[in-house]
Amino acid sequence: MLKRSFDVVFSIIGLFMLFPFLILIALLIKLDSKGPVLFVQGRVGKNNIDFNIFKFRTMRVQSQGKGLLTLGNNDSRITKMGYFLRRYKIDEFPQLINILKGDMSFVGPRPELRYYVNFYSESDMEIFTVRPGITGLASLKYRNEVELLKAAKNPEDFFINTIIPDKLKYNKAYIRKRNFFFDLKIIAITIIKVITK
Repeated sequence: MLKRSFDVVFSIIGLFMLFPFLILIALLIKLDSKGPVLFVQGRVGKNNIDFNIFKFRTMRVQSQGKGLLTLGNNDSRITKMGYFLRRYKIDEFPQLINILKGDMSFVGPRPELRYYVNFYSESDMEIFTVRPGITGLASLKYRNEVELLKAAKNPEDFFINTIIPDKLKYNKAYIRKRNFFFDLKIIAITIIKVITK
């Protein structure tokens, strides 16, 4: 209850305080490239149920047809504004709506695409006992994931056979250790990492 109360209160505060900034970002996205302001994508959440995640759009329209993975911060599909949004994780701000709705939490395993969840083992389904989060242990370790994928000879294979299993290991460790104060610590570390990046 404490975790959920924290999520609701601070997602409301965040949306209220950031509203003028979010409107400005939306205008800049529209001026920078054609397409919608928000990118909406199906992800897998708590209890293995699909939901729509909200992000500011950082890629050109129809970019998903050219692959699910982003290969480096200089991926040609990323817009100029998108590069800035991704660098400072501003593209994730609309997920405050997901938190308010109850789809997500501030801290938890990052929600994955159903395509990649199909590679999970039965024991991996443990991560669906909690709400997915904006940040978490695996997110902190793989904050430079796009660059790792860019350097890989076969990014898809590397993601499925190396990154996913390691992320699952960290996500399971989080579930076993999780408590409200541990969440606060992860949030603090995440903010520091973003600011000092």
